[in-house]
Amino acid sequence: MQSMQSILLCISIALIAGLLSTRPAKRIGLPAVTAYLLTGLLLGPYFLGRLGLPGIGFHSMEDVSTLGIISDMALGFIAFTIGNEFRLDDLRHMGKQAITVGILQAVVTTVVVDVALIALHMLFPSTLSLPAAITLGAIAAATAPAATLIVVRQYHADGPLTRLLLMVVAIDDAVGLILFSVSFGVASALEQGGINIITVAVEPILEILLSFLLGIVAGFILDWSERYFHSRANRVSISVAFVLLTVALSMVEFDLGPIHCGFSLLLVCMMTGTVFCNVCKTSGALMTRLDRWTTPLSVLFFILSGADLDLAILRNPVALLIGGVYILSRSAGKIFGAYSSCAMTGCEKNVQKYLGITLLPQAGVALGMVLTASSLSDGKMIRNVVLFAVLVYELVGPTLTKNGLIAAGEIHEEDAAAPAESSGAESQKLS
Repeated sequence: MQSMQSILLCISIALIAGLLSTRPAKRIGLPAVTAYLLTGLLLGPYFLGRLGLPGIGFHSMEDVSTLGIISDMALGFIAFTIGNEFRLDDLRHMGKQAITVGILQAVVTTVVVDVALIALHMLFPSTLSLPAAITLGAIAAATAPAATLIVVRQYHADGPLTRLLLMVVAIDDAVGLILFSVSFGVASALEQGGINIITVAVEPILEILLSFLLGIVAGFILDWSERYFHSRANRVSISVAFVLLTVALSMVEFDLGPIHCGFSLLLVCMMTGTVFCNVCKTSGALMTRLDRWTTPLSVLFFILSGADLDLAILRNPVALLIGGVYILSRSAGKIFGAYSSCAMTGCEKNVQKYLGITLLPQAGVALGMVLTASSLSDGKMIRNVVLFAVLVYELVGPTLTKNGLIAAGEIHEEDAAAPAESSGAESQKLS
């Protein structure tokens, strides 16, 4: 365990190194988020961290997990910002499309991955169990909102694809939670010989409802609180305080008889942002200033995500094989699911063609599901497969998102060639 002085030194060096890394990344056309991830990987326990130098890198995975509160805070602000995309005017135009596409692409992805992994199970039953295959199929539905948002900001992306993408990414969390809960319940039943209806149906729906309710209440209270402050600094400060409050409250868990109750951090903060942006007349200006304040936090989030990538998985050939099938089938499911659902709802041709590729990044939400899946007998294999997939998707996903938005004409040449600093909040007008 590092001392407090070493932790502060490590954070400062990581932040400086991450920002400096965007310069060479820009020259070879990589998004800033990829540069941050690679910086974290370099500073992590498998590279510079192994040297054990005070303040230089993260010496162990325990050091990385010690700073997990930073990741939770960053996710809270990212979800709060995504809530800004659910303004009533946009919902009137795209709400039905976003909900339909968000649900269908996730379901199609789960089905495609399930089919591929169940086939692998049938061919090599000793390699992958049936419960693990079903669980991995549900985990595949999850998409990482953080990387998507940062790419959109950095390159000033705007247009039908961008607006639909941000809505779908937000909806994806709720849909993925339900799919995972049902699949995990089925997987547990296959191992234990009985289905627990409370775990499969009641708890996930209750978690979503409680998260929405807490977010709605927090959004209205935040709007009410803002009216008592007139200076920009104070309004930003109270906004920051409320986001941190919702992050803290979303970590509360309790039991109601046999039912275990909890909240989704992303859903709570997203709903807080949605309500606030629809009821507060000055929310647009406040969101701009809030994003400027939280930019360093987002940078640290991706650096820590890079440091947390477990390269030891590369030594496991079985996990690499299953991981390869998982990655290929998940990619196919996302692309085909997005294309077919967009075509069904009458989206523009460019949206149909390129939405799927922008939905490939995967990280925190999937890893959270892995913690629950660890109770299965094949839980370690599930963890290794998802870790390998996250390693691949985190490093190439942002670039694929960028290329998809460029192909759709929603990132212009001058923005694609803009300095890496443009990934900051100065460029955060998204719609």
